[in-house]
Amino acid sequence: MNTGDIAFMLIATAMVMLMTPGLALFYGGLVRSKNVLGTIMHSIICLGVVSVLWVFYGYSLAFAPDIGGFIGNLQFVGLHGVGLAPGPYAGNIPDLLFCAFQLMFAIITPALISGAIAERMKFSAYLLFILLWCSIVYFPVCHWVWGGGWLGRMGALDFAGGTVIHINSGVAALVAAIMLGRRRGWGKESFHPHNLPMTILGAGLLWFGWFGFNAGSALSAGKLAALAFFTTQVATGAAVLSWLIAEWLVQGKPTTLGAVSGALAGLVAITPAAGFVGPLSAVIIGLVAGALCYFAVLAKSKLGYDDALDVVGVHGVGVVWVALATGLFASLAVNADGANGLFFGNPHQFVVQLVGVAAVIAYSATCTWIILKIVDLLAGGIRVSEENEMQGLDISQHSEIGYTS
Repeated sequence: MNTGDIAFMLIATAMVMLMTPGLALFYGGLVRSKNVLGTIMHSIICLGVVSVLWVFYGYSLAFAPDIGGFIGNLQFVGLHGVGLAPGPYAGNIPDLLFCAFQLMFAIITPALISGAIAERMKFSAYLLFILLWCSIVYFPVCHWVWGGGWLGRMGALDFAGGTVIHINSGVAALVAAIMLGRRRGWGKESFHPHNLPMTILGAGLLWFGWFGFNAGSALSAGKLAALAFFTTQVATGAAVLSWLIAEWLVQGKPTTLGAVSGALAGLVAITPAAGFVGPLSAVIIGLVAGALCYFAVLAKSKLGYDDALDVVGVHGVGVVWVALATGLFASLAVNADGANGLFFGNPHQFVVQLVGVAAVIAYSATCTWIILKIVDLLAGGIRVSEENEMQGLDISQHSEIGYTS
């Protein structure tokens, strides 16, 4: 084992963990003040629930030896056999460290979904949803791509979680938003963010943590990590600019919220391609993603669904573009372990990426709908009462308030 790689991966793992509290602040600032703690709780509770699931059976379902290309077997239940020796997925670091790094990805994925259901979902229903969704959706899809499953064998490229995390959560968020229905007064009352500085702080923590997210996915402190680090930065910067330009042209003024939303769109967008494309391709990816996500967010009011914090527009639409763009811009000259995309003479890679995107969208949408129907029955409804919604989730779900004056 390499002590430099171990140190690098310990830091990267901690950075990815920090993204979940960062997401909590990002989302928390965007809702009304009466729902700030309830919204933050949706992210923080994932740190508890998913950590326990991961130890009991989650890691085994995602990364144990394969069953039919669909899911891992039960060999690693209770992390049996997962120790400090080098593992099958990263020979330079302890197997347990790879497990910890992947755990942080599993934690933030259901937390991302919570932005679409903010201000109106029962906390008890959300807890049950996390348990079922991770078990039925996240763990199998993770196995498909990274754990030896059928998409990985087909050659699908997903460097740091575009398909596994962002398309998966974005589709689930859309289904959940539609099934929950619109917030009371949506389209008639003001739903402006109550604390933009909180959101900006959260965005900064997310941007910082994303370097661990993407560069850490190289699993060693080497050239590939340096590439992923740099492409992450330039794609994100390009997305900030393109979002602001689009916003300026449409609304007449650029906004701070637009800048951090563009940053998040860029971070999401480069994730599947970070270690497979060069810097110039990363800039193009970011430029397209920023403007594309801005117009996707605008479209939700016309389409009539209430995605409270724009999870679908940023995580779903943006990363679908880049999962497919990876099939366009990927280059063996950049990463010899990847593949050439369409622009480098390999149209088959684009087809593979398209199959992966379509499969995850179909599976996640179908399973999320079924899971929410089950939760609705078991939890006595998935949505808070009208009275509780008007009162706010902080008081009705947690008996506390975010601000005393």
